[in-house]
Amino acid sequence: MLRVVDEPAPTPDTADEILRSLGIELSNDQLGDLKASCARIARRLRHDKLRVVGFVPSDDAVAVPPLLIQLGLALCDLTGATIAVVDANVRYPGLPMLARGRATNSKDTVFSTRWLRGSLALLSPPRVESAGEVVPQLARLIIDSNDLFEHVLVDLTGFELLGEHATAAACMDGVALVAGAHKTRDKELIQLAELMPRGRFLGVLLVG
Repeated sequence: MLRVVDEPAPTPDTADEILRSLGIELSNDQLGDLKASCARIARRLRHDKLRVVGFVPSDDAVAVPPLLIQLGLALCDLTGATIAVVDANVRYPGLPMLARGRATNSKDTVFSTRWLRGSLALLSPPRVESAGEVVPQLARLIIDSNDLFEHVLVDLTGFELLGEHATAAACMDGVALVAGAHKTRDKELIQLAELMPRGRFLGVLLVG
């Protein structure tokens, strides 16, 4: 059973400062296009009833967390429900500063919950775990979060393309690629798309 630790939500300024230190901006004059795009994606996810969606970076230079946090905020605004962003790579957490030193939600999970803003929650591992824990822990989290979160957005950065992605995708409603605009070549995207799980691949999101 997933248990979200009962803690006071950080003030917006505190949450913004933590994320800004990691290079993630929640609000500034440059985010208009990104927010508009995330609003459109949020509407599609809701319309298509895609509750759990994984996001795979096209290469190591693509940062997935900033996109997922903005998309999570868009889903919060659209649905008024509680939304989760999951930093799923327990071997190399993408946002370690937000969970470091915190207790996990229960003895059966490696994830800790931090409320970012309003009803948007970030679930991330407070410490590095063994490789064997990656997919089983993610699967357990998805199952246990069914009653807590309207949508779950999963950062699959660091997952192995030929194995872990397929296994993780079996727990999800869909998977999308995240690529850098004007950086990733079409040929590379086509090759990556062929590695995505058939029947669950949603397309490519271009960022930057």
